[in-house]
Amino acid sequence: MTAPTFVLVHGAGSNSFGWAPLQRELALRGHRSLAVDLPGHGFGATFPAAYQVPQDLAALATAPSAMAGIGHADNVAHVLEVVKRVREHGPVILVGHSRGGLTLTGVGNAAPELIDRLVYISAWCCTADTPAGYQNSAENASSALAGVGGLLAANPMELGALRFNWRTADPALLATLREAVLADGTDDEFHGYLNTLEPDETLDVGEELADADTWGRIPHTYIRLTADRSIPIALQDRFITDADALTPGNPFDVHTLDVSHAAVLVHPKATAELLSSLITA
Repeated sequence: MTAPTFVLVHGAGSNSFGWAPLQRELALRGHRSLAVDLPGHGFGATFPAAYQVPQDLAALATAPSAMAGIGHADNVAHVLEVVKRVREHGPVILVGHSRGGLTLTGVGNAAPELIDRLVYISAWCCTADTPAGYQNSAENASSALAGVGGLLAANPMELGALRFNWRTADPALLATLREAVLADGTDDEFHGYLNTLEPDETLDVGEELADADTWGRIPHTYIRLTADRSIPIALQDRFITDADALTPGNPFDVHTLDVSHAAVLVHPKATAELLSSLITA
């Protein structure tokens, strides 16, 4: 049988480059993978001169963003085209991290016949409520991301996009952010991770929910991250519970790693082993 290809979808503020360590581990195990840049990301991202050092925060707040006008539907359409091309060469395992799960759900709704498995890695999987509803839920109340609002570098309504200053030197803000995404990493790993991120992200996450008749036909796996302070484990578990209620005949295949939100990217061996086991199974 033709070997499957892992198609990797990044989360907010990220890009295909962030998957490189995991792709290396997958390749060393003999697996094919392709990392996607969502629209307005990768070399299509906006990096204003004001974002460089020394920073001009006033200019950063007003510099136009290529992300303005890009939304959830654009992300889904882009990944759908990638999946169509990859599917010509064999099975597709579509993997999403964090906010990338929203795109996975949209693609699963649109073309279940093209996907052999969906894999959510501490990713958003909305089945019983909208993204905004889950964001405001009791299960998300402990998210450490609530304390990093100071990263916003522009008025989202005026810019038409979210803009974050990942290059801040504010020690309190950096400490909170590290707790949220990589509390189990070193200072250098944390700073290195921040330097892979992009300032701009789409405002529009959509309101799309998983469809039992389409998305619900696809085998799906959820990888829980118990040390995740960005998407709390309580919210991850609610995503799983709600999805299983939607498709009781096709529940999540659940696995657990005791790592933080970004550690699956920074230290990807355990993640690669887990993904490899899905092929074996």
